[in-house]
Amino acid sequence: MFGPAGVGKSHLLRQEAVARGWRLLQGPALRGVPEPAPTALDDADCVAEEAALFHLINACAAQRLPLLLAGRQPPARWAVALPDLASRLRATAAVGIGEPSDTLLAALLARHFAERQLRVPEAVQEWLLARLPREAGAIAAAAARLDRAALAAGGAVTRALARAALADWTGFEPLDDVSMEPIEPASLSTPALL
Repeated sequence: MFGPAGVGKSHLLRQEAVARGWRLLQGPALRGVPEPAPTALDDADCVAEEAALFHLINACAAQRLPLLLAGRQPPARWAVALPDLASRLRATAAVGIGEPSDTLLAALLARHFAERQLRVPEAVQEWLLARLPREAGAIAAAAARLDRAALAAGGAVTRALARAALADWTGFEPLDDVSMEPIEPASLSTPALL
């Protein structure tokens, strides 16, 4: 399975591995000649040793064992040097997880705030969603940054705090609340009272 960061690939992979009793491996730690066993391999597109992935695919196929891979791109697009591995990856069935919907992004933001025990008014969450990149990973990173900013300020997450905390963050678009036009960076230095 493949998709951008933060869409739930690792979560789904872990759930499947636990439910079926498979071992769970991490691509960056995959080395040597892994023993054949039912396997879920996260970050498979970032393996430490291509030969290890090649051996794992062959061993699982030879013994008809399940092998579930997760990465950011379809396996056929992974940059690999071993021609035989590239051939195996091109023959791999792949299912993509698309970009999250507005509803999912809102649920993700609310979940990230809840996990950090932050009570953020729904109006502030909606305001943030209109300005943050439409990526699950960006939502998670923004929630973490806002948590740190709220702790440092000793207060709640407000629009003013969010504007100040995210002003220099790539992808954040601080739009004026009235005109919905980008606001001048100079006006971000002193949070406005809202």
